Amino acid sequence: MVKRKTLRFGIIGLGLMGKEFASSVARWCHLNTSAPIPVLTAVCDTNPAALEWFKENVPSIKVAVSDHKELLKSSEVDAVYCAIPHSLHENMYIDILKAGKHLLGEKPFGIDKKANDAIMNVINNNPNLIVRCSSEFPYFPACKRLIEWIKAGSYGRLIEVRSGFHHSSDMDQTKPINWKRISSINGEYGCMGDLGMHTQHVPFRMGWKPISVYADLQKLVKTRPDGKGNTVPCDTWDNALLICKAIDPRNKEEFSIHFETRRMAPGATNTWYLEVYGTEGSARFTTADPKAFYVLETKGKEQGWTRFDTGSQSFVPSVTGGIFEFGFSDALQQMIAAFCEEFAEGGSKHQFGNVTPEETAASHALLTAALLSNKEKREIKLS
Repeated sequence: MVKRKTLRFGIIGLGLMGKEFASSVARWCHLNTSAPIPVLTAVCDTNPAALEWFKENVPSIKVAVSDHKELLKSSEVDAVYCAIPHSLHENMYIDILKAGKHLLGEKPFGIDKKANDAIMNVINNNPNLIVRCSSEFPYFPACKRLIEWIKAGSYGRLIEVRSGFHHSSDMDQTKPINWKRISSINGEYGCMGDLGMHTQHVPFRMGWKPISVYADLQKLVKTRPDGKGNTVPCDTWDNALLICKAIDPRNKEEFSIHFETRRMAPGATNTWYLEVYGTEGSARFTTADPKAFYVLETKGKEQGWTRFDTGSQSFVPSVTGGIFEFGFSDALQQMIAAFCEEFAEGGSKHQFGNVTPEETAASHALLTAALLSNKEKREIKLS
């Protein structure tokens, strides 16, 4: 038997997503893949309690530090998963790359376009490193079906595409503020920076890059409690609707594409959706109905929607029975598998890889234009 290669990971930022990452690695036998096996060997966070949780629950850890530069010096680390506030992306991601470590980083890959440009410059100077951005939702089996349907050109000519991400936790106006509601840490993009890449991953990969944008941004809650008895400014955008024009590379025809990100969306706890409407067919997927792939075929006049139950299997086969349910933790594991596939012998053969650095740059161009559009109340052309 040939011994499988391993990919030794360090995690910088041990919050919610860091724990999810550790959980995915711990149950790697769940996947039927020949890609290198991820092993969690190092962790870094300034919170001692967070470090303690990982030391207690992950026996493979050899390095547990509060200074990320110590982790990056370690010969026990090949790649880094980095989940930290946006204001830290530029310096931290550049440090990771200059240390010669591969990077799976959280979106938006820089607090603003200037930061993203700086990160991109270092990426381009280190072509031997694998660098990708986090985005889990395309790995839901029903979204996989939608991607395959799009690639087949089943829509005919595109009429409209709608892609969105809705939260509702901020509907509670007594909820204490956190860093995602502070522009100096989260960035001027607000909800667009935190949620936008989830809405853009599939459209961008399909070649649906916006050529113009008109943005409608909302700041609905101006202040929030700080959890210490005070009231402080809440200065990020809560909701955003980007109305764009794009060109379908299949037929060079123009169509409308809407990107919607909302932190105040009544009734939606954590809902991502993608809807594609065309002259010959339409299809849609939403995590509010995660097992379902909806499709509509048009023959002369509008027909009814058909619902297909997709089961559990995503791009990388798993041990789960095909009839069972798929959830966020499974999507995250599939995302990590797509990253590990980059290190497979002969290169990745994964059908739908992680967000590329170039796609993060396209996202920053769109979101920067959206800020200008909202400010000037006009459509902005993108080069």
